[in-house]
Amino acid sequence: MPFANHRGQRIHYTVEGSGPLIVLQHGLLLDAASWKQCGVVDALADRFRVVCVDSLGHGQSDKPADPELYDQEQRAGDIVAVIDDLGGERAHVVGHSMGGWVAVGVARFFPSRLSSLAIGGWDFLTGLPRGNAGPLTYGAFITFARRTVPELAEWVTSDLEDGVRACFNALGQVDGARDAVLSSRVPVLLWNGQDDAPHAPMQRFAAENGLYAMSVPGDHLGALLEHGDAIGRGIGSFVGRG
Repeated sequence: MPFANHRGQRIHYTVEGSGPLIVLQHGLLLDAASWKQCGVVDALADRFRVVCVDSLGHGQSDKPADPELYDQEQRAGDIVAVIDDLGGERAHVVGHSMGGWVAVGVARFFPSRLSSLAIGGWDFLTGLPRGNAGPLTYGAFITFARRTVPELAEWVTSDLEDGVRACFNALGQVDGARDAVLSSRVPVLLWNGQDDAPHAPMQRFAAENGLYAMSVPGDHLGALLEHGDAIGRGIGSFVGRG
């Protein structure tokens, strides 16, 4: 199993297919395998070298408790470390939810390593969703996840929870995101489920700034888990334009 090493942490990834390099970064509580399970990898692997990365704190990557290891620049550096481990200069970087935040980090801190950028299920203008009481908290998030999608949250045992909490809390970092996306000098795709909260603001942002946009049916998780083949085909068409 391949691992990249970055800042003393092992980052696990999988590779399938051949062709231009596409790196997929999953959302909170998911893992690299989720891209394969939902059909995204199979929709891309006939034309691209598809790399799925286990984010720090998830899957088979290391799961440290130290919050300082989860900031955006370091997490974006994990993606670059995987690209380096594969001998690549640049990659098409795709992220969903937390993975979209990581992808924005690549645009912000390592723009020269991008061939294109595809951000799904993440509003990089506002970050974490807000309610009447303010931004969503980790406690409210994990309680909701354990109640509604227990199969995704069951791996978060007490000894791993500090790392997951650090992942969540880091998502509040949105400084510089807008400028990073617009100044990246690569094609940018914003993709969202039609029933997901970021859909309207991100579709509007794409239209106002001349970026590519893609809508699929479904909510935050449903769009990915139920329409992964359509998402994969759409990402493939977007990347293929270059």
